[in-house]
Amino acid sequence: MNGLSLTVAVVVITFSFGLILGYLLNRYLSRARAESAEAEARRLLDEAQTKSKELVLAAKDEALKFRDQAEAEAKKKRLELQKEEERLQRQREATDRKMESIDKREQQLNKRQSKLDRTWNELDRQYQKIIQELERVSNLTREEAKELLLQNIEEEARQDMARVIREVEAQAKEEAERRAREIITLAIQRFASDQVAEKTVSMVPLPADEMKGRIIGRGGRNIRAIEKATGVDVVVDDTPEAVLLSCFDPVRREVARVALNKLILDGRIHPGRIEQTVEKSHEEVETIIREEGEQAAYEVGVPGLHPKLIELLGRLKFRTSYGQNVLAHSLETAHLAGMMAAELGADVALAKEAGLLHDIGKAVDHEVNGPHALIGADIARRLGMSEKIVNCIAAHHGEEEYQCLEAILVEAADAISGARPGARRESLESYLKRVKALEEVADSFEGVAQAYAIQAGREIRIMVKPEEIDDLAAIRLSKNIAKKVEETLQYPGQIKVTVIRETRAVEHAK
Repeated sequence: MNGLSLTVAVVVITFSFGLILGYLLNRYLSRARAESAEAEARRLLDEAQTKSKELVLAAKDEALKFRDQAEAEAKKKRLELQKEEERLQRQREATDRKMESIDKREQQLNKRQSKLDRTWNELDRQYQKIIQELERVSNLTREEAKELLLQNIEEEARQDMARVIREVEAQAKEEAERRAREIITLAIQRFASDQVAEKTVSMVPLPADEMKGRIIGRGGRNIRAIEKATGVDVVVDDTPEAVLLSCFDPVRREVARVALNKLILDGRIHPGRIEQTVEKSHEEVETIIREEGEQAAYEVGVPGLHPKLIELLGRLKFRTSYGQNVLAHSLETAHLAGMMAAELGADVALAKEAGLLHDIGKAVDHEVNGPHALIGADIARRLGMSEKIVNCIAAHHGEEEYQCLEAILVEAADAISGARPGARRESLESYLKRVKALEEVADSFEGVAQAYAIQAGREIRIMVKPEEIDDLAAIRLSKNIAKKVEETLQYPGQIKVTVIRETRAVEHAK
């Protein structure tokens, strides 16, 4: 028991000693760390003080540098401001001087304005006195005098206007006619074809007058067979050694002519032989029609035409207009239109093709009602021709408006071909009717005193009443008459409308 207590006491003493020793050691170490930390802090403080002194010195140097720069800038600005102030001062002084000068001028202008106002008032009073005196002397009010003056001015202006219009029109017409004559003359010179007047009745020569009896036959059977097979009237009259064939269809008339010539040469004339000969002649004429159409297209240089158009062109070989062969006229129109198109820079191929086809309506106009231009245009449209060619055909007699330059050229070429001397002939009756209608158109206008058709109806000369028609109205009258003639009459070539205004003053010496 004592031993255990002693052991415990030793352990307690040892533990206590260890605690004391640890406490003392810990305290020693804490004091050592504190001293080390304090020494480090003093070192850092010393370093910080040293760096702060260096930074303060650097900042002072930088501040001094900035201050020097700022002072230099401020000095420069002060100099600039001083110069600007001096410039503004000089401008202010100059402005003041100008204002003084303006004030002086304004005063002078006010004085002049006052003087002008006084003068104007005086002039106005004088003007009113003059107006009153003029009204008293002329016995006219101011409004009446103004109206009279305006009438005189209007009359003078109308006369000047008419003179200017005449001069401008004369110059334009002269230049247009010169250029047109040049183009047309060149085209005609390059294409000068012969003109042959043809009749609408075919004549068949006979070797002897006794052949007429054989053509008539017993009881007239042969002539009836010929007329039945061909649809043509056979006229056997007193014309020596000839018979006449009459029919509105030129192709049937040609078939009859060919058949009758064959029968006369063969000598065997009887109904059976007549039918065979007419059938063969019809085939021959159809062949001739195709060949003529193809030859015309080849001559103009228009390949690839529709076979129906070729046939219609060939039919024109046997059609005449005012004694002029229509196919020859179409060929000439095509060449003339192509030449004028080349001179004017238009489509030459289109002008030629349209010129060749412009009268195809005449090939069937005895079968279809209506103007041949519209008939031909409808045929061309149905056969797939272009709209320009259709328009050229329809517009060459004014049934439609022009849609291209080539349409105008085709119309001009058509007129040139038909109007040249010897190209066409006109019956006396139709000529007299046309001339009378021309004079009636001119007489229908107010202010016309007399109207005379001269130069075979190619010019209408109109005498007007000078008290109703002045110079400007005379110009308008000529245009209106020409327009009405174009709209109401049909005529070859062109008609010149001349309006004459003549004033006569007559007095007798007693």
